[in-house]
Amino acid sequence: MPAISINKSTVSDHSGDLDLARRALTRDADAFRTIMQTHNLRLYRIARGVVRNDGEAEDVVQEAYLNAFAHLDTFRGDASLATWLSRIVINEARGRLRRQQRASVVAATFVRDAQIIQFPLSKNDNPEQAMAQRQILQLIERAIDKLPNLYRIVFVARVIEGLSIEETANLLAIRPETVKTRLHRARHLVRQQLDAQIGPVLLDAFPFAGRRCERLTATIMERIGFPEQPVA
Repeated sequence: MPAISINKSTVSDHSGDLDLARRALTRDADAFRTIMQTHNLRLYRIARGVVRNDGEAEDVVQEAYLNAFAHLDTFRGDASLATWLSRIVINEARGRLRRQQRASVVAATFVRDAQIIQFPLSKNDNPEQAMAQRQILQLIERAIDKLPNLYRIVFVARVIEGLSIEETANLLAIRPETVKTRLHRARHLVRQQLDAQIGPVLLDAFPFAGRRCERLTATIMERIGFPEQPVA
């Protein structure tokens, strides 16, 4: 098993991450599953913030996991496992966009805007309220999708994912002051497109719970050699 170099200054903060990485390197299926179930939501939201398409975001996260697991011996605990995985997702998402753009030039076509897909909604027995909630979430998604790339990824990281300014700066390799500036601009652009104050429902945007999370985890487990057993 490849040895993982430990940075003493961060081991106290990320010892749990290092333990998970060690276990995964020994082909511990539970370790792989724990990593994915812990980080699926954040990674999907970040990917979705870059590629602006639900299906593409899932593909990005899958490929990022496979890349991460193939190079897990390089994780040294200098940053959290969440940050390490998020950087891989961002690189994969941006690389996918670049490949799509090159293909568009060759084909002399333009990539169409991502189709809006309905968000899964919380249980609501009132059809009118459910419809209103769905419309609000569509407005939010469209407003976020229209943000320029630089602002959109900061907005997703800070507002939807809830990362701190320092965590966002570390994730994107930019200065905290830059995070603040881009977030301020992103919020201004989003507000221009929304007619009412709907901030509280932002936490429900770009969900990744339930069947989608389970499906992604099961797919990756199978691709790395741990097929999930059907439930009797």
